[in-house]
Amino acid sequence: MWTLPLSALDYDEQEAAAVAAVIASRWLSTGPETEAFEREFAVTHDAPHAVAVSSGSSALFVALRAAGVGPGHEVIVPSLTFVATAHAVLQCGARPVFADVISAQRPLLDPADAAQRLTEHTRALLPVHYGGSLCDMVSLRALADQHGLALIADAAHAAGTPEVGRLADAACFSFYANKNLATGEGGMVLTHDESMAQTCRALRSHGRVASSHDKAVGHMAADDVAMHGTNARMTEMAAALGRVQLRKLTAGNARRRELRRLYAKALGEAVTIPLVGDEQVSACHLMVVALPPGSDREGVRAALADQGIQTSVHYPPIHQFSLFAKTAAGSPDTPGLPVTEELATRLLTLPLYVALTDDQIQQVCNALLSALSTQIALP
Repeated sequence: MWTLPLSALDYDEQEAAAVAAVIASRWLSTGPETEAFEREFAVTHDAPHAVAVSSGSSALFVALRAAGVGPGHEVIVPSLTFVATAHAVLQCGARPVFADVISAQRPLLDPADAAQRLTEHTRALLPVHYGGSLCDMVSLRALADQHGLALIADAAHAAGTPEVGRLADAACFSFYANKNLATGEGGMVLTHDESMAQTCRALRSHGRVASSHDKAVGHMAADDVAMHGTNARMTEMAAALGRVQLRKLTAGNARRRELRRLYAKALGEAVTIPLVGDEQVSACHLMVVALPPGSDREGVRAALADQGIQTSVHYPPIHQFSLFAKTAAGSPDTPGLPVTEELATRLLTLPLYVALTDDQIQQVCNALLSALSTQIALP
């Protein structure tokens, strides 16, 4: 058990009561609670349509499918992300093409680098709002429009971020247990396109026109299967948890912004803090630092672990995993990913969650600075 874990749930009796109410209703799969969560999530993010699904991975999959991604297509993705981003492309029968990030300060998909990797097979761009900070969506939207591509945003880290879905064809969220809005498992597709929303709803339930709840309450006597789909439905328990968590999201994100600013002040110039200054336009899902070149990251992690402080790495580059290494290599003329590869060796994620106190932030920073001081001369 960690004294200071990497993340912790902001749960209380409200979540327990919401789940108990669902159990009392005796309807557990996608139904009225899910529909209410969709409406409330859409309003919160200033979009007309939200489609609840079983996970962030499912959200990416159904959104890509709804955008027409399929066998023989390529999708541009950053390598510096969780592997689910690339797996969703593979699930569609398409090929992920990995692109570099901008810099250590902005580890977000580089529109210029993405443009270099377009081919006649490219069907979509899939930027990742790393840590809850938005990518350069203006440039990516222009690139997508210029080449007739779909623009699907992986917004797994970005629940509650202003304008998160404005320029994308769809933004895909995760409600995994460590997210700012956490339901254990669950996800959402946010879109301004009614046709995409309708297609995502069908895809999440085996391509069916009618939902099980519609049939159960007599809203539709007939059913039809319009396309090849999957089972990606959200449970009513997850939706109930999501509705409570949504009401806490604005205050929770505000506290995360305060905590990131405290980290930045305490660490000074000893480390590079990616996306510093983005706090007002970020969900601040992660507290990531880039250690100085030459640091022994695993030594630092061990020193913090000795004090009960949990850390992680977000992320090992996907293109270096054995599953992707061969296809990611491309031709001898394919550009490399120098920024991603250099930065990824120095990334370290520190604890960040709503219940952290100012004193605990200082405790983490003191431990990190002490560990680094045994390895290198700090500024």
